[in-house]
Amino acid sequence: MSANVVVVGEALQELAERLNLPWMPTRPPEGLALIETIQGLALAGSPADYGKPLVADFVLGKADHRRRFGGGRGQLVAKACGLSKGVTPRIVDATAGLGRDAFVLAGLGAEVLMVERSPAIFALLEDALKRAGGDDETQSVAARLRLVHADSARELHRVISEAGFDPQVVHLDPMFPHRSKSALVKKEMRLFRALAGDDDDAPQLLEAALALATHRVVVKRPRQAPPIAGTRPAHVIEGKTSRYDLYVHRTLKV
Repeated sequence: MSANVVVVGEALQELAERLNLPWMPTRPPEGLALIETIQGLALAGSPADYGKPLVADFVLGKADHRRRFGGGRGQLVAKACGLSKGVTPRIVDATAGLGRDAFVLAGLGAEVLMVERSPAIFALLEDALKRAGGDDETQSVAARLRLVHADSARELHRVISEAGFDPQVVHLDPMFPHRSKSALVKKEMRLFRALAGDDDDAPQLLEAALALATHRVVVKRPRQAPPIAGTRPAHVIEGKTSRYDLYVHRTLKV
């Protein structure tokens, strides 16, 4: 079961109303809260449970380093999504999360439609996208990113139709339903699990993606995890800790 998120701060009342989230003007609540920080909008909870407040950022830190030194189209996600010399597909990232993979793909020239169903994570992404659009070094990348708040497992067809976006590739990174305590080592992952729980509707999401991608569906998984139940992948690309299961319709061409 997902955790409740409260929006805290006078200036964020409009955000709370727009995303249909509870709002509190001043009193810090227990549990998880969207708050304003110097770095931007943040999702905060008990430091003992969740660590530092979580901020989505396309300008600084890991995103900046990966944009400049990540390895270009040789990166695993780029290979999986079919980016190669002269080939830059249109991509839907149907489980956007903090947008890290989407930002890499957009940085390599792809037009990417991000879809995120958690209102709190969507709010972080929206804030990050605004900041990236106002930065000289990232505004061209941000211009290739679009963001929609929706549940891809149930609304992907509607979202794509309303956006007028014809995806060649659909990228999925559903939460893997770990049951052991070892799965909760990373505090950031604890926060995501508190928000979304396990993505038990991953098979439904995969079928929705397969019905819409004209060329391939790309599913990111932990390296030792089983594929999503249902249609079997045609190809697999493995990395050190994760892999990509590819469901290929047609080959991407120049």
